[in-house]
Amino acid sequence: MTTPAARTPEHEPAHGQSGARVAQGIRDAILNGDLAPGERLRQEELAARFGASRVPVREALRTLAAEGLVTLVANSGAWVAKLTAAEVTELYEIRERIEPLLLQYSIARLSSETVDQLEELAEQMEQAPDADAFIELDRRFHLLSYSAADTLVLESMATELWNRTQHYRRQFVASSRDDGDRRADLDHRLMIAAMRSNDAQEASSVLAMHIRRTLRELDRLPGVFE
Repeated sequence: MTTPAARTPEHEPAHGQSGARVAQGIRDAILNGDLAPGERLRQEELAARFGASRVPVREALRTLAAEGLVTLVANSGAWVAKLTAAEVTELYEIRERIEPLLLQYSIARLSSETVDQLEELAEQMEQAPDADAFIELDRRFHLLSYSAADTLVLESMATELWNRTQHYRRQFVASSRDDGDRRADLDHRLMIAAMRSNDAQEASSVLAMHIRRTLRELDRLPGVFE
């Protein structure tokens, strides 16, 4: 009778790497709208989808639950996290406070080349053919604008908040573009002008208004939290 090989530490990195890969795949599917809030996440389907065993899938779901993207219910399963209107309001109020601060930290260290990239992204957003294209560019724009900040926790906090509110931001963008609302484009231009002038206070004020408007408009969208 052959004795099964003992589990060694060498096995752990493989599971860890596979779990991280699966987590990134599920995260991307949630952020791009392939997996909607409230959708059931079945381990066997995820394992087949990402070519992994159930162990890294379970690791991935725990990771995403810690990020607020997945809801785990003991003895029941996992679902894509779904937020209430009150939760979205609170998350946006947090964003309105920490992201302008993060932008202030970043502006003094932004290179002119990075500001040029931000302007290119703003131009691409103005020509974006649909809401999905816009929201991808918008995410790149804002996270790039924060990228020069020398912080320990703010940048990762901002990214997590962006991830958790991505679905609801997509709803706002789709509605505003259908209505011909181009105020977001103007906000981006105003922020770029302030960056070129090294006016962190002006840029952060525009950003705070930019975030606040999204929340205000979300409150007016019927069915977004159903």
